Amino acid sequence: MKIHPLIEDSETLAALCARLSSADFVTVDTEFMRESTFWPELCLIQIADDKEAAAIDPMADGIDLTPLLELMTNNEDVLKVFHAGGQDVEIIYNLTGKTPHPIFDTQIAAMALGQGEQIGYASLVESWVGVSLDKGARFTDWARRPLDKRQIDYAIGDVTYLSDIFPKMLKQLMKNGRGVWLNDEMERLADPVSYQNDPETAWKRVKVSGRKPELLGRIKALAAWREREAQGKNLPRGRICKDETLADIAAHPPRQQADLAKVRGLSATWASNDIGARMMVALAAAVPMAAEDMPPRQDRKPGLTKDGALVADLLKLLLKIRSKEIGVAARLLARSDELEALAAGQREGLSLLKGWRFKEFGCDALELVEGRLAFAVENGKLHMARTAPESESPDDPNHAADASDGNGVHSD
Repeated sequence: MKIHPLIEDSETLAALCARLSSADFVTVDTEFMRESTFWPELCLIQIADDKEAAAIDPMADGIDLTPLLELMTNNEDVLKVFHAGGQDVEIIYNLTGKTPHPIFDTQIAAMALGQGEQIGYASLVESWVGVSLDKGARFTDWARRPLDKRQIDYAIGDVTYLSDIFPKMLKQLMKNGRGVWLNDEMERLADPVSYQNDPETAWKRVKVSGRKPELLGRIKALAAWREREAQGKNLPRGRICKDETLADIAAHPPRQQADLAKVRGLSATWASNDIGARMMVALAAAVPMAAEDMPPRQDRKPGLTKDGALVADLLKLLLKIRSKEIGVAARLLARSDELEALAAGQREGLSLLKGWRFKEFGCDALELVEGRLAFAVENGKLHMARTAPESESPDDPNHAADASDGNGVHSD
């Protein structure tokens, strides 16, 4: 594979992107800094196909990234391959308002190949190509210039090894028929909605004790205010105001700006400065949270009784057993909230009752809930025992007769 020198000019970058635009796939990684900013500061972009690789300096004077961003977001013929690519995709979204597509994430693919839910890149490389990565440049300040050869080589390694690994993973997925298992996960990774920083939903990140609509309304208003301040100043949210301080102000709202001097976590200057004034305006405009916007209780799942909670625990045990049997990460088969919904009697809109998930896990999960499958111990080993004939599908009319009573407990 040809490794190019660091690309720092628009002409060389455009020529590289023109060649890569006819590739079957490109592997992509970014280096960025965000410790002191709201928006991640893009410092380096690495890209490769199966023939060439390069690192691109987005901080170079006058460089035009348009050809690269066009390749990422508008060329549907080239598959974009990342590892744990959420933050890389976020950067591209911030620059363009679009996400890379089509997309493939090797960390997600590893879930379908029995390598756990969050395998790190170094472990992936070692397991697939037998190379132990040099981690010496791991904590590089990527915003500092110039970058030395060791740093650039380290960064390019993130895409050159990936270009070797991806075809091998794809071959294995095709061999065991699990490629289709990843479609939903990949589309979710590429969904632009996941990367929108909407101030009106920022309150969901803040933990607060209490569920009074007035309290949550104040949290919503304060979190939206902080999000706009952080975005406008390009500072981390915590540098504006920490979560615990927001929660304290929402629980004990000051009557006037001068009272901000008494709030733990705020500088005394907030009692008279402009940012304190803007916070007070946001607080004054807060309204009680509407009933339809109230978050679900964490200690009480809707429709799930105590008996249903026990059934949900059995489903989680079944999930653990089945994921180990077939060599796939449990999270790829089903989520905890889906298991709880199934135990509570829900049958519609659950991904585990559709397609390959139903075949691999959902069918038995449904049989367990509806009393046709049970846990048994034989020779000291736990296994599943069938107590009634197996149903053909989640739409089987026989389910109406044997359905859960709504509490996740089989009706006799």
